Amino acid sequence: MTPTPPAPRTSTRPDPYTLTAPFAEELNQDIEEWDTRAAFPWDKWKTLQRCGLLTVPFETRYGGRGGTLTDTMRALEGLGYTCRDSGLGFCASTQIVSVGVPLQAFGSEQLKSRFLPGIVSGDLVTAHAITEPDHGSDALNISSTATRDGGDYVIDGGKMFITNAPIADLFLLYVRTGPPGPFGLSVFLVERDTPGLRVGDPLTTMGLRTSPLSQVTFDGLRVPATRRIGQEGAGFLILDHVMKREVLLSFSLTLGEMEHRLERVLEYAKSRRQFGEPIGAFQSVAHRIADMKISVETARKWLADTGAKVEAGQDAALDVAATKTVVSEANKRTALDAVQIFGGQGYLVSTGIERDVRNAIGGTIYSGTSEIQRNRIASLLGLQAKN
Repeated sequence: MTPTPPAPRTSTRPDPYTLTAPFAEELNQDIEEWDTRAAFPWDKWKTLQRCGLLTVPFETRYGGRGGTLTDTMRALEGLGYTCRDSGLGFCASTQIVSVGVPLQAFGSEQLKSRFLPGIVSGDLVTAHAITEPDHGSDALNISSTATRDGGDYVIDGGKMFITNAPIADLFLLYVRTGPPGPFGLSVFLVERDTPGLRVGDPLTTMGLRTSPLSQVTFDGLRVPATRRIGQEGAGFLILDHVMKREVLLSFSLTLGEMEHRLERVLEYAKSRRQFGEPIGAFQSVAHRIADMKISVETARKWLADTGAKVEAGQDAALDVAATKTVVSEANKRTALDAVQIFGGQGYLVSTGIERDVRNAIGGTIYSGTSEIQRNRIASLLGLQAKN
């Protein structure tokens, strides 16, 4: 099935939504096998390199396409529609936003010239290390530290659940250089083979199985001050910049997946017959599909409106939290609805819908759980929500 953009664009520039469409067969080959093996599909990563998806938001001087945030959201939405491997899509989204986006926005020209071309081409795989075993969404109180020692920093501590870590060449480390709080964080770019950095074994997960993650530990990790991204203490500013875009990009991918799921369910409801009628003629099924359509369009509107706010430099903190909650929960709900509509077929691994359910659950957890997002919204509304 060739993806068609859901809505026409007024721009005369090529729509990045269709970047991955010609590569659908390659991207979807042997998905069930890769998911069962929980292995990263390097051949499909090479396909993403060839199609140009990874280049969209980066400046042309580094090999990018010079696209906007909206362009990048559209490209990932198209990937979500085209590719049934949600883990691969999540790796791609992480690749774009984990190191490339903050390096381009806050890094020195020396660091950008050295590393951005490899990030943009996909020859270098990247990860950002934020979450800790005892500090998940509480990023302001992370315990990993960086202590200044002459022209270097010495970093100690560890991170947990780091996407792309088992395959990453470059890590962006968020560590504490001052007291807990918004001015106590700093960010460092570290290569995988740096002494003192250890990447743990891949962790086995419920869903997104082709997206490898692991623990990362630092023991006397010595990093030159020139590898710091931005000023000392600017880590929270960088984190805020990254997390807004992480939500918008990863859940644009989710929107594409929801679009494809809706089309598949609609086709099945029209062709599958019971009691002499297409099952879509039964109100219980028709209403589920109508609700799925509402969910897709609601997700699209939240993403588009919030993306426009972020792109315009407006305050979008509440919008980002609401968007993350709306889209992640809609994805989980519509995946479960698809299982019910497909019935016994939906329960089979070969159909791929049970995989959608497993993958969708992760979206309500990563980038801040739904509970954390609701607390954030309540706080922004002036309420003192208790954890």
